[in-house]
Amino acid sequence: MKLSDVMGNAGLSVYAELALILFFLAFVVIVLRLFDPRARTLHDAASRMPLDDEHPQTPRSARRS
Repeated sequence: MKLSDVMGNAGLSVYAELALILFFLAFVVIVLRLFDPRARTLHDAASRMPLDDEHPQTPRSARRS
């Protein structure tokens, strides 16, 4: 008996299908949050943050200490 026969008859294809569904759902959620019109101001502010000299931001790692 070959290892490929054992793995083929183990019925592990359910895990691959479940992972595909979970990754697809995560992708859809990310895309929906990206194009949400309510979050547009947040995205605009975050995109200007590296160039904003008037309101400097402290890094998250420095805030914890």
